[in-house]
Amino acid sequence: MGQILLTHGYFLSEDEKEQQIMKPYAPLGLLYISAYLKSRGHRVEIFDSTFAERSALIAQLQQQPGGMLGIYTNLMTRRSVLKIMAAARACGWTVILGGPESANYCEEYLAAGAHAIVIGEGELTLDELLHAIPVQGAHALHAVRGVAFSDGAGRVIRTPERVKIPDLDALPLPDRAAIDIEKYVDVWRRHHGAGSVSLITARGCPYKCTWCSHAVYGYTHRRRSPAAVASEVEEIVARYQPEQLWYADDVFTISHPWLHSYAGELRQRGLHLPFETITRADRLQNEAAAQALAELGCYRVWIGSESGSQKVLDAMQRDVTLAEVHRAVELAHRYGMQVGMFLMWGYEGEGVEDIAATVDLVRSTNPEIFLTTVSYPIKGTPYFESVRDRIRLPLDWAEASDRDYFIEGRHDRNYYRLADVWLRSEVEASRVAGADPARAADLKLAARQAREELVRLT
Repeated sequence: MGQILLTHGYFLSEDEKEQQIMKPYAPLGLLYISAYLKSRGHRVEIFDSTFAERSALIAQLQQQPGGMLGIYTNLMTRRSVLKIMAAARACGWTVILGGPESANYCEEYLAAGAHAIVIGEGELTLDELLHAIPVQGAHALHAVRGVAFSDGAGRVIRTPERVKIPDLDALPLPDRAAIDIEKYVDVWRRHHGAGSVSLITARGCPYKCTWCSHAVYGYTHRRRSPAAVASEVEEIVARYQPEQLWYADDVFTISHPWLHSYAGELRQRGLHLPFETITRADRLQNEAAAQALAELGCYRVWIGSESGSQKVLDAMQRDVTLAEVHRAVELAHRYGMQVGMFLMWGYEGEGVEDIAATVDLVRSTNPEIFLTTVSYPIKGTPYFESVRDRIRLPLDWAEASDRDYFIEGRHDRNYYRLADVWLRSEVEASRVAGADPARAADLKLAARQAREELVRLT
């Protein structure tokens, strides 16, 4: 059987923004892969880079030369992964990459030194690679489905897609014992007063928003059984005693019958932990669903509103209406849940009137938290393809990420900074108007000035 070291290349010490937020979670994908590979007889070690230093990982690679290294990649960790790859190659390691980033940039990562790239779910493919590479070498993986590699002539070969795992209950639970989960829980307790552990109840998202990457799970949606998830929660509670959970599904509320069955499982086992999770507005439209979420323990539900303009939502192919957003927020508040809202500036076709509509949406719905980002094209998405001829990368690819793409014809960052000032000032003015009229007036002035400057720049 094979032996592999798994890591993910994310170092909290290098992320100034996350150091301010301090809400880290364990790398669930690697923990699933570790558990599966161990169940297949492989020897697996995880170097959890979150709280570590890159120098410690490189030192381990140097002390144990010639092994097999698996690295999870996403758009945040490109620079880090390339540095780790270079160090590993220098020590004779065979490097296998997985995750959405390397799947979208196979040619670039193979040219940078990766031996093989897993495209899609990692468990079955990596199991097969651990058998195939020692026998056939990294240049003759034609029979392994779901990989990209360079053949003997240097050509990039992509093998046929591997079928997704149909029964998620057949997978072993994540190998949390392989890393220091307690450190994550303690960080949460120190900074937020409540320890938190993440888990998933499903894989994949069937919706087709144009900017969202489906590089790993495609457009599938496969759900674990309520009993299996409840058993995992039991284990988490017994082992780590967290005060809350994070259900890290793309959309937790897709199946309302599943929610009701899961609530029954938790009641039967006497489990009730507060949690937060993500929904789509159209999947939180009836009182039964909202009540089920609240009874399960949901204290904050995150809604991907993205824009207050129906025109922009339709361009994104969100398949959600503004009326549904209002209804979802109203129901969440009615059943005692906080609302977090994700918003996106700068999508194709957005004008000042659309920004104004977003300001009106947030002011009228009044979510407890709202987070904004400027849209960026992720390779492999329909959004990327729609702007491909207009995107430029101002940095060398190895030093950049998809967030660094500049879209010709779009406003600069200062424009969207003004949109943020307009939004946040207007919403805060509405919130404090009754209690502090003077402050509300100042905020209204800031909002008007930001709006006027934004209009001038349009």
